[in-house]
Amino acid sequence: MASIDPITLAILKGRLEQITDEMDATLYRSAFNPIIAEARDACHGLYHATSGDTLVQGANGLPIFVGAMAFAVKAVIDKVAVDGGLAEGDTYLFNDPYEGGTHLNDFRLVRPVFRDGALFCWMASVGHWLDIGGNVPGGYNPKATESFQEGVRIPPVKLFSKGVLNRDIVDILAANSRVPTSNWGDLNGQLNALDLGERRFKALLDEYGDATVAEAFVQLSDRAEALMRAAIRALPDGQYRFDDVLDNDGITDEMLHVALDLTIAGDEMTLDFSRSSMAAQGPINISRSTAIAACYVALKHIFTDVPANAGCLRPISFVITDNSLLGVHAPKPVAGYTETILRLIGVVFAALAQANPEAAVAGPFGTINALSLAGHRRDGSRWVMFSFFGGGLGGSPVSDGLSHANNPISTATIPPAEILEAAYPVMFTQWALRPDSAGIGTHRGGLGAVYEIETLTDARVSLLGERGKVAPFGVAGGGSSALNRFIWQSDEGDKSPPMVSKITDISLRAGQRVRLETPGGGGWGDPAQRDRLAVLRDVRLGYISAEAALRDYGVQA
Repeated sequence: MASIDPITLAILKGRLEQITDEMDATLYRSAFNPIIAEARDACHGLYHATSGDTLVQGANGLPIFVGAMAFAVKAVIDKVAVDGGLAEGDTYLFNDPYEGGTHLNDFRLVRPVFRDGALFCWMASVGHWLDIGGNVPGGYNPKATESFQEGVRIPPVKLFSKGVLNRDIVDILAANSRVPTSNWGDLNGQLNALDLGERRFKALLDEYGDATVAEAFVQLSDRAEALMRAAIRALPDGQYRFDDVLDNDGITDEMLHVALDLTIAGDEMTLDFSRSSMAAQGPINISRSTAIAACYVALKHIFTDVPANAGCLRPISFVITDNSLLGVHAPKPVAGYTETILRLIGVVFAALAQANPEAAVAGPFGTINALSLAGHRRDGSRWVMFSFFGGGLGGSPVSDGLSHANNPISTATIPPAEILEAAYPVMFTQWALRPDSAGIGTHRGGLGAVYEIETLTDARVSLLGERGKVAPFGVAGGGSSALNRFIWQSDEGDKSPPMVSKITDISLRAGQRVRLETPGGGGWGDPAQRDRLAVLRDVRLGYISAEAALRDYGVQA
């Protein structure tokens, strides 16, 4: 087919993105658990019929899912190639983190879209379910040494066959969760999103024709490739290196390395992670597909004008050692994958900043602080609260970092205190910015936060976090930020984790509290060059203390 004119192509791009956006909105408004409904820990997209490559993504979905879902769809394609029998009305379900997944809580639904009896493309939905079994309520088990201790693992299975639900699969999932009703609601929300997306997409095909839409997919991917090559070509050729660390793996208190050698040669880029640590004993490993998805997220943050489809990865090569921290196989534990991809994204940012110092951004706070509280209500019913929390982003050449933000892995939002208090027997006694937590600089980092939670029933608590040993980095002369801190009340007084940022099996009595103090972002530039009035304003607003203003900036407040 001949090339589509630019106006029609732009219209189709907008229409396709609108379909996936509407799928996102459908799930957010119907999911039972706040991690999807409020935090938007989910994603939808359209994928290539034979390769599984990303064709279109929703603007509000979790970017890390968008990158990983191409591998997930390919896993279903491979299963169909072996099993055969693909039909209209089929829908596959799985959460396997080693086959295009991330960790066990993230359930994927993949559905073929047929036209005139032939496969046209795939649609997919992914969402974070609240609890899927395992040793720790909520799935984030800091002491896991195998995935079996993190929850139930489901390979690609046919949930619907020609439109008929396989109830046995639903029963198996329900039997392996502490909160089956929540998971059932999320599953139906995802199914409704796929139903709506399929209707909208087929209406678009009817309006423009199958051939025109198929050609639009090709041209949009080619344009993404061309824009990415142009962006790479604008950077100086060379090799750029950056290393960062993780506190520990939750089992052995030794730091692990995420190391990158980034090579730019013309319009191509190689990301070589060979110097990174080998697979960890504890749950901070990631699979190769997750590592590539994290790189995709990092590059999209830097090259913002490049469309989000598979074309943007064509000029990129990846070197990831098999069975390393960034390329594990089953049954290595992966529940804390978020911590490792944050470090991976950070090293991509820092390495590219060397190639383009004018765009350098200091390190973000770099941990989601996966906190789980669970217990029984007075009526005996079970509750499981899982949430992630905010911190400061890094300073940049043009501004201070954002305070109390989410990490750069996502467009997700931090679940509101009011929603969490309404859903679970907890009370937030503090939710505030953390003074003196930002890295100093001409443009300081954003501030971290303080969260203090009182449980209204007896509860078990676990935390899987990071940045308790090495703080987020500053750049261009800026300083590092504050470290992550976690404290809980006990009958013997306040306690902190021996592993600094990871702990499980904490028992709280009703009325006792846990407290998170999250890092800020690193600072950018020489702090001596910071505007004096900006320092005084920070003191007036309580962002920094008068002592810090004098010590770090030489300003008497």
